[in-house]
Amino acid sequence: MWGFLEEARAFLAELVAVPSVSAEGKALREAAEKVAEALEGLGLRPELHEGYGPPVVYAEGGEGERTLLFYNHYDVQPPDPLDLWETDPFRLTERDGAWYGRGAHDDKGELVARMVALKLFREKHGFLPRVKFVVEGEEEVGSPHLEAYVADKRDRLQAEAILWEAGGVDAKGRPYLYAGLKGIVALELRVRTAAFDLHSSYGAVVENPIYRLSRALASLRDEEGRVLIPGFYDRVRPLTPLEMEVLAEIPDESEALREAFGVRDFLGGARNLEFNQRLYAEPCVNFNGFHAGYGGPGSKTVLPAEARAKLDFRLVPDQDPEEVPALLKRHLEAQGFHDVEVVVLEKGEKPARSDLAHPFVGLARRALEESFGQRAVLYPNMAGSGPMHPFLHHLKAPAVGLGVGYPGSRVHSPNEHIRIQDFARGTLAILRLLELFFLGR
Repeated sequence: MWGFLEEARAFLAELVAVPSVSAEGKALREAAEKVAEALEGLGLRPELHEGYGPPVVYAEGGEGERTLLFYNHYDVQPPDPLDLWETDPFRLTERDGAWYGRGAHDDKGELVARMVALKLFREKHGFLPRVKFVVEGEEEVGSPHLEAYVADKRDRLQAEAILWEAGGVDAKGRPYLYAGLKGIVALELRVRTAAFDLHSSYGAVVENPIYRLSRALASLRDEEGRVLIPGFYDRVRPLTPLEMEVLAEIPDESEALREAFGVRDFLGGARNLEFNQRLYAEPCVNFNGFHAGYGGPGSKTVLPAEARAKLDFRLVPDQDPEEVPALLKRHLEAQGFHDVEVVVLEKGEKPARSDLAHPFVGLARRALEESFGQRAVLYPNMAGSGPMHPFLHHLKAPAVGLGVGYPGSRVHSPNEHIRIQDFARGTLAILRLLELFFLGR
């Protein structure tokens, strides 16, 4: 039924076998060269653009008056913790109707789906449409060099529309697409109250950094998750009537997600429209980790000298990730936490949202609906983040994400995988979008 799957699996296995972990700087050039080789085999003209971190793979080719730009990335998250993987993370394994491996979905599986869709288009219609690819190697560490790259290469990257890196089906199996991403800034808070760890008996007279840092963290949000930093919401762009309408049309997945995630309830008991609005259209702060003192077996009576916490802020248009650390510092000082150090961990990404009324958004939705035989769910933007803003800002073109994943793909976690049926149907939906965009039929 889906004759292209065997070839797709073989190529995906080659990509997954390259441990291109950007956080560790591993095998990035090897992955870039392999992607470039595959794009050349597709009939495009690839180039490795240097000077922007790991090589950016750029390719262009095909024929026609219209141009579609694909954005993807070849880097992946670290596989840790390794003991939770059922199979080797860098060896594509098929079981229970799915392909397992680090990057099987994010983002190597998505990249392969786009290449396969283009090959199917050429086989069906006798020519390769005019397309461009930007495949970077730093997405998983915040794409620190991509904004400069897009700004410098804006003339070469010009296109009428952009097909973003990923997508898929929701928890109920409905196809979805999105037209934006939240922004992000990742920080670390540090508190030191002594030159070295002390005997716990000194807790009677020496301040404990865990207490200080936990109080500082508690001051950042209320029990329902609303951020308490003054000025944090000042730049939030009001939703348009169309964006509110689209949010209201998103099916309520809160109960299905609550069960899938194994959580008792959501913040503030959010459901339906409130759930969708908070998840997709409002900013938030999240604490990623807390590190201090002794965490081994048994007990150790120690007063730690230092405590650290990692956190991230997810942002919506038109918040600025460069402004958030200053607002945070001002808030902490006002609350008496002069001893809490704020350290920016990665270059932040600005939030982005395309115009939902743009014709390309409608074409993408139609392609999904014709391929899946049911109404597609449109999200103004996803809850996650990515480097979409430079493309929208410099190229003045809309970006839409659709793809081949599902909520249980375990992206960034052990046993990452992609269901073969989702890959096949998503690839054919991309093919249909290519037909609608380039052929008008």
